[in-house]
Amino acid sequence: MILISACLAGINCRYDGGSKQIDEIEKLIKEGKAVLVCPEQLGGLPTPRIPCEIRDGDGGSVLERSAAVYNREGANLTDCFIRGAEETLKIAKLYGVEKAILKARSPSCGKDRIYDGSFQKKVTHGDGVTAALLRKHGILVLDEEDFREYI
Repeated sequence: MILISACLAGINCRYDGGSKQIDEIEKLIKEGKAVLVCPEQLGGLPTPRIPCEIRDGDGGSVLERSAAVYNREGANLTDCFIRGAEETLKIAKLYGVEKAILKARSPSCGKDRIYDGSFQKKVTHGDGVTAALLRKHGILVLDEEDFREYI
């Protein structure tokens, strides 16, 4: 089973209320090979929501509590992001997930590259909170830009 960010399947759960549907993802779902999650919704955040970014680190440092996730208005939503990552991990374990296809550059789902916390669309190295937690537990994390070579 593959864990997939629900927005990549056409579910309107992104911060802006939209999705980023990918046809190959829809095929995996129809074949019964995927389970969908939105870590930010699982963490209790609404849709739509004010954009969020990690400040002073990445998802790994958020999990260690040495960095935090803020929305554009300055509210600290770190606890929501950690809760969403933990709930996503529970789902992954229930389904025996070994791979995840997550939304690139997201503060939850970003793999290797996330926005830098300035809300200026500047990208920095690092994982989102959920991506970091899944990797910590041995799950291969991919994104919509590189998953095709693994399925």
